[in-house]
Amino acid sequence: MKTALVVDDEPMIRRQAAETLAHYGFDEVVEAANGQEAVNLALAKRPLLIVMDVTMPVLDGISAAEKIGSQAPTPIVLLTGNADVATIERARLAGVMSYVVKPFRSEQLLPAVDLAIHHFMEVTTLREEVAGLRDTLESRKIIEKAKGMLMKKGMSEPEAYRRMQKLAMDKRKSLKEVAEAILLMEG
Repeated sequence: MKTALVVDDEPMIRRQAAETLAHYGFDEVVEAANGQEAVNLALAKRPLLIVMDVTMPVLDGISAAEKIGSQAPTPIVLLTGNADVATIERARLAGVMSYVVKPFRSEQLLPAVDLAIHHFMEVTTLREEVAGLRDTLESRKIIEKAKGMLMKKGMSEPEAYRRMQKLAMDKRKSLKEVAEAILLMEG
């Protein structure tokens, strides 16, 4: 189910945004009136998109975006009456993907929603790739260190690597796990 969350302390703005998102193709549009409700609903419902006002009671939209981003990353489009540089910079640092200046028309919200969703998907993919590359690099460092320990015992580099590969196959472990075990035994 494709769920969106609309957060604004003005019921008419919430309704306008909710109707626009329903026409966009969201199956469920959940509404909240302040930033704290937004955080709670974002964690409970895990929406695919959040459209949120900046200026709200209890917790402002940018602070709510920071909390949501740290616990349940989601593409967020801010609705703002003030497009000043400081607000936009604060929103950018909070991880907001796009914004629309109020009052807005439905035709203005849809491109911002598209941009936010696509930008979020790209950023998420890049973060996953970076995490994978870090893991690969860390594994290679451990494997090289273990291979070096075996070479100190008189094996050639290819022999040390083949020995680690054979151990990994025999024990049904990854090469990294075998290398860690070698380092533990030798350390």
